[in-house]
Amino acid sequence: MQTDQPQPQRRSRIARVILGRLALSILLGLGIVGGLIWGEVIAIPNRLNPFTPLRIADDVSWLTRLKLSRLERDGAQCRAVLREASVSHRSVPDRAMEQGCGLSDAVEVSRSSVGLNQEFTATCPLAVAWALFEAHTLRPAARQHFGQNVARVTHFGTYACRNVNHRAGGRRSEHATANAIDIAGFVLADGQQITVKADWAGSNAHRVAFLRALRGGACNFFDVVLSPDYNEAHHDHFHFDMGSYRACR
Repeated sequence: MQTDQPQPQRRSRIARVILGRLALSILLGLGIVGGLIWGEVIAIPNRLNPFTPLRIADDVSWLTRLKLSRLERDGAQCRAVLREASVSHRSVPDRAMEQGCGLSDAVEVSRSSVGLNQEFTATCPLAVAWALFEAHTLRPAARQHFGQNVARVTHFGTYACRNVNHRAGGRRSEHATANAIDIAGFVLADGQQITVKADWAGSNAHRVAFLRALRGGACNFFDVVLSPDYNEAHHDHFHFDMGSYRACR
């Protein structure tokens, strides 16, 4: 079963671009001023340099989302980043948009740094965001709260030609272009099963803390992150997408 957000607040792409360019201008200006004062150009580490491509291994910062947003407009760069990630994937032929549903620059992911209950089709930016989430949130949280790794992720799927919340009318869901994924639970290395449905408001403090750490960390990479705190439709899964809205609930 796949459900997603009714009406999160729409973010302004224009404002995001303006802020990004302003930040880049400030950093460039600081480099120039430093060069004039000290007689040499200040070297900026790749992970702190807004001009360098995104790397999965880079520390998470405010630049992460800026670099992720570039991949939505640069398919070649997105594929290059994905090739460096621990994601087994193959290209999926584009599917012409018909009535708001279709595929563009998508991949089929068969395995990532953890196992999956089934393959999924995703836009390249969604697949990259998932790789970042695994590396910087999922695996560290599992080690922190349980002292072990995640062996498998259980998901409800990605692509589905439908409207938001399966309504007869309204806008198309991000699932209609494979730009969203619904996560139901996790299996740890020792066989423990943790599910959003049973453990989000459960009695096991470690499981509750783990799931909340995942929800919070996911917001560093996905545009929309919805949990059971959002509404009843999400009582049994997390919804992650790379759409044109911004929400973390």
